[in-house]
Amino acid sequence: MFFATDLNTVTHGIQLAVAPVFLLTAVAGMIGAVAGRLARIIDRARLLEDRIEAAVVGDPMTAAFLELARLRRRGALVNVCIALLTFGAILIGLTIVALFLGETTELEIFRLATVSFLAGVVCFLLALLCFLTETLLATRVLRFRQDKGA
Repeated sequence: MFFATDLNTVTHGIQLAVAPVFLLTAVAGMIGAVAGRLARIIDRARLLEDRIEAAVVGDPMTAAFLELARLRRRGALVNVCIALLTFGAILIGLTIVALFLGETTELEIFRLATVSFLAGVVCFLLALLCFLTETLLATRVLRFRQDKGA
């Protein structure tokens, strides 16, 4: 296998490979935001489970069970979102490797770079749809009360 020793070729390879890093940064930020939402969902579910366990026998706790079901659905969406973001990040990382190797070696792997980049972007877009859906589910149950004095 032939590796480039020309500084200009290596420099161009680095420049080419760095461009997808910006998308990787966006994915990392989304993972942080979505993980925070998952933590809040889990905390709320634990609180509800403690209330259900402490409830008086015969108390139906219907509202708590309904909220737990909603939280379970939201948690599943967030888990899918995190999985898509993680898989997308792996694909974008693979794109970076392929672009660098394609530029600095004789390997013909630009098709792999194209496919992995597009697949990573698709994963990111699907994760955004999951995030939007989870946010809509979270806000759909809110009841905004207006102040009577206002």
